[in-house]
Amino acid sequence: MKKRVVLWIIIGLVVLAILIQLIPLLGRGNNPAVVAEPNWDSPQTRALAQRACFDCHSNETVWPWYSYVAPVSWLVYGDVMTGRSRMNLSEWNNSHPDAGETAEVIQEGEMPPGTYLLMHPSARLDNAEKQQLITGLGNSLR
Repeated sequence: MKKRVVLWIIIGLVVLAILIQLIPLLGRGNNPAVVAEPNWDSPQTRALAQRACFDCHSNETVWPWYSYVAPVSWLVYGDVMTGRSRMNLSEWNNSHPDAGETAEVIQEGEMPPGTYLLMHPSARLDNAEKQQLITGLGNSLR
């Protein structure tokens, strides 16, 4: 009897895991056109921003395989949509009210977030790169 209950629970979880894949996320995997980027102060600033920021803060998101597998896809999608709404480096002609906080969140280690860095270690910046990005963004995001 006990084994039968465990078997039904496992079957139920597998069916649930399959069914949640059918929940659509509009825009997932899509990258709108790049409209306007900031006037970058140097190619190095853009390269550092691309490495550490673009996946969530631009229309040039790289959608890895796990961004298509629920429930992780929901988290990735939410992070990208939130990041783009707060500051989108591909739509710089629009208003960006949080752009002034950029240096602060990078300096304090809030950006890029630790959860992102777990899967994207190349986005990890050393102290010199952080400072270069902060200075470059300060000059570019006016």
